Amino acid sequence: MKRILAPIALTPIALILAVPVAFVATGAVAQQGQSDLSQVNAYIRAVTSMTADFAQTDRNGQVLTGTIQMRSPGKIRFQYQKGVPLLIVGDGKALTMIDYEVRQVQRWPIGSSPLGALLDPSKDLSKFGKVVQTGDPNVLSVEARDPKRPEFGTITMIFQRNASAPAGLQLYGWVALDSQNNRTAVRLSNQRYGVPVPDSAFRWTDPRPKGRPGGG
Repeated sequence: MKRILAPIALTPIALILAVPVAFVATGAVAQQGQSDLSQVNAYIRAVTSMTADFAQTDRNGQVLTGTIQMRSPGKIRFQYQKGVPLLIVGDGKALTMIDYEVRQVQRWPIGSSPLGALLDPSKDLSKFGKVVQTGDPNVLSVEARDPKRPEFGTITMIFQRNASAPAGLQLYGWVALDSQNNRTAVRLSNQRYGVPVPDSAFRWTDPRPKGRPGGG
């Protein structure tokens, strides 16, 4: 089977590709940028749980689909489409990628992943985020990276303004770049906020011959 990139390291998909890379300037625009960053911070802190469908596109144009479950703080599950032997689970402290085809497990702290900016409500985007102009007042894009820790990668989060969504924003997707310059894009649909997400969603079974079961 063709190897797959995880959604933590991401290539832009069609609509996300439209986001240009011009950052906000000074003056009134900069003030609006700070307001937008505060709104994104409010969104991340307001989302206690979310489920959605996702479409992931890697740098080669390969598209995979699946479902995503999130619960604050730091818990996430990427369940890929049938036939894709890959699972990614965040348990609040670390992200684990389980490849059942090759019986391999990789684990790293959530804070060391671009997704940390999205999953950690304690982070302050005003310290490491920049608003990216999109040309569309209904679309808000924020690039987050830690200049002191470039090995953690970069994530560009794309939101649509929606008065009925948490903090007036709906997460549309993201484009992430990891420390190995692997790009992948994730686009979300059918987002549902505040829905029950069981603890079992963040457990997994260790495929290694003598591995310890992770549950689920």
